[in-house]
Amino acid sequence: MNIILLGPPGAGKGTQAGRLVDERDMVQLSTGDMLREARTSGTEMGRRVAEVMARGDLVTDEIVIGLIEEKLASGGASGGYIFDGFPRTLAQADALGELLTRHGASLDAVIELQVNDEVLVERILNRAKEAAAAGQPVRADDNAESLRQRLLEYYKKTSPLIGYYYAKGLLRGVDGLGEIDTVAQEISAALDG
Repeated sequence: MNIILLGPPGAGKGTQAGRLVDERDMVQLSTGDMLREARTSGTEMGRRVAEVMARGDLVTDEIVIGLIEEKLASGGASGGYIFDGFPRTLAQADALGELLTRHGASLDAVIELQVNDEVLVERILNRAKEAAAAGQPVRADDNAESLRQRLLEYYKKTSPLIGYYYAKGLLRGVDGLGEIDTVAQEISAALDG
C-alpha cells in the first residue's frame, strides 16, 4: 500500500508515519531525510543535491522525483511507501503519479490530518515551552508568528492537493488533534476500510 500523509506543520505526520512503519512494515520517504542522505552519499544525484544546497537554492522537483525513483527502484518496502513532505504542489502530484505508474505501482490513499489552526499553534507553543523547561532544544521557528506563516505557506501551496486527491477518490480525512493512539486507529480504519 502506497500512501501520502498530508497536514500542516505540527499535525503529527512524522509520529503517525513512524507508527505505520512499525505496524505495517512500510517505508517512510521523507523528502527532508532523503535530501540530507543524498547530500552525503557521493552519488551523482547526491552531488547535484549538495551543489544546489550549497548555493542556497531550492531543490528542484526533478531532483526530488529522482531521489524518490532511486528509493522505489531499490525496493525493500514489503508494506509499501509513505510519502511524507511530498508532493507539496499539483505539479509534484502529477509527477508522483507518473513515477508510480512507471514502476507498476499506484497510490492507494491520501490521509489528511485535519486540524484547527489555533489549537495547533497552541499545541506547538506548549510543546516548545515544555521542551525548554526540560532543557531540550526548541526550534527557532516555534513561535506564534512563525507558525502562522508556516501554516499560511502550507495552505497556499498544498491545499490544492486536497481537492485533487478528493476528485480521484483517494482522500481520507482524519482528526489530527486527537490523542496519538486515537489518530493512529482512525488512520488504520481509513486504510483498511
